[in-house]
Amino acid sequence: MRRLVMVFGIVWLMGTALILAQVAPDCANAVPICNNTPVNGGTNGFGIDDFNNEAKSGCLEKTLSGAIESNAAWYRFRTGASGQLGFDIGFDANEDWDFALYKASDCGSLGDPIRCNFFDNRDGNNYIGVGEDPQGAEDNVQYEAWLEVLPGEDYYLLVNNFSNVNSGFSIQFTGHIFVTNPYDALDCSIVSNLLGPPIAACDNENVVLDASTPNAISYSWYKDIGGGFAVIPGESGATLTVMEEAFYRVEVIVPSSNNIISDVQVGFSTAPSSFAVTDEYLCADMEFFDLTSKDPSVLGGQSSQEVRVSYHNSNADAEAGINPLPGQYGLVEGEHTIYVRTTSVLNPKCYDASQRFNIEVYQPLVPNFPLEVFLCEGELNAFIGESSPNPDYDYQWSSGENTSGITVSTGGQYKVVINDRMGRPVCDNTFVVQVYASKTPHIKEVVIEDLQAQNTVTVIPDREGDFEYSLDEGSFQSDNVFYEVLPGAHKLSMLDLNGCGTATESIVVVGYPKFFTPNGDGVNDSWHIIGLSSLEDPMVLVYDRYGKLLKQLSQNNLGWDGTYNGKSLPSDDYWFKLSYLDKDGQRTMAKYINNHFSLKR
Repeated sequence: MRRLVMVFGIVWLMGTALILAQVAPDCANAVPICNNTPVNGGTNGFGIDDFNNEAKSGCLEKTLSGAIESNAAWYRFRTGASGQLGFDIGFDANEDWDFALYKASDCGSLGDPIRCNFFDNRDGNNYIGVGEDPQGAEDNVQYEAWLEVLPGEDYYLLVNNFSNVNSGFSIQFTGHIFVTNPYDALDCSIVSNLLGPPIAACDNENVVLDASTPNAISYSWYKDIGGGFAVIPGESGATLTVMEEAFYRVEVIVPSSNNIISDVQVGFSTAPSSFAVTDEYLCADMEFFDLTSKDPSVLGGQSSQEVRVSYHNSNADAEAGINPLPGQYGLVEGEHTIYVRTTSVLNPKCYDASQRFNIEVYQPLVPNFPLEVFLCEGELNAFIGESSPNPDYDYQWSSGENTSGITVSTGGQYKVVINDRMGRPVCDNTFVVQVYASKTPHIKEVVIEDLQAQNTVTVIPDREGDFEYSLDEGSFQSDNVFYEVLPGAHKLSMLDLNGCGTATESIVVVGYPKFFTPNGDGVNDSWHIIGLSSLEDPMVLVYDRYGKLLKQLSQNNLGWDGTYNGKSLPSDDYWFKLSYLDKDGQRTMAKYINNHFSLKR
């Protein structure tokens, strides 16, 4: 499992001014640090040789200075809880820094370091330390293993510059101990001077140093920006308003002659600014909006490496810097206010939470008009679009009209753009209406599979389309085939589902042999039609290929024996027509019957 790393310690690099400012070149004057103490510094040489001309201390060896130390800074800290502890020492990637950590209660008995790193910085890293590289470099050889500490343990930390060229460094404490004990992971009782621990301030706030002491006779204030402490003229009160980052010193004269001298380091970080951003009008079908796309506008030119942007659901959360919204913000219909916070990376106390913006989320427009319209044969025009316009929207058709609906007289595509009258874009606001010029349907053919007790009838339309079919005014069906149709007269209907009318056709279902053999053997000796009894007054006329009428049959005739005027006709193809009286008493010729058969001898 990856360790959760919490960063404590406020960092700022004070630039070249700190190169000349000796933070603590000697172990005996090691700077005490604790949870709320910002740690930064620059080094320029070392004081006394804390290793008494020894050649090595753990991994550290003599440098070009002739001693183990070359440009040294010493710190001390005491643990206030148990758990995992580490630290990151940040610096310019072009510089070479080393460190050694000693578990000791005083400088006279340091012993060997428990963590030590003397690797050169040929890889150009920005960090060395204990734990994990905050930039995620797993192969950074300048990192040592985490510490597992107990309460009350004392440590001394030596930070040493080997390259003799440095622009300062920072220290950030890390580790799970700050999750379990965010306020007492390190013991702050070791920082006990009058002016308190170093101060990390923002450049938009006032810093007042208070040295008030009972019975004090006088106060003198000093400032060191790298060349040594110098008196601040005219400042003789118990407090000092600080406007510039530097090391400050106060000397308090008291009657007992036990005068108090106290130093404090004050640093200022640039307070970030949050710039105004525009509102967003979005469609719910996007599902998510990338809040980080607003970062460049919020930053307004500030570096994203120096200023962190976060977004929150409430002003209280933005002010407190808690509960940041995920970058991929889930969209829910309605208006939502997003609160913006910009925070200094170097000093999280410096922030701006003055800006906010709205996200308005709309549901996609669902047209309440059909996107397919059929202009039927015989109709001059068709209406498309909304018959009842929405007063909140403007409409613009590709044909030039700006009404909610238009009348068209030809088929084709018609595009309409629907816009919010408030000037805000709505979701998918462009719709295409397809108008089809459709003919009235006709039945092209009816295929009858007859000569059986139960027959099959198939309706063939004159074109492709969306049709339903009905037999004898029964229920409509999507299948164009009817099964088990009884012999007799029937009515077929074909309905255009696009509203372009109905076609009807009357048919007769009967059966007849496709050939007969009038040779007197008693088998198939006559030709006749089966099912005539289902028709009213049926009449069958038989012709030769030249159209000569050979025989007239009724339902009472037994059939045709293949003779004409008593003479046998030769083997050949013959034709017939069938008529009957319809329900109105009109003689009607039966259609869709294959009226061709053969005589064989």
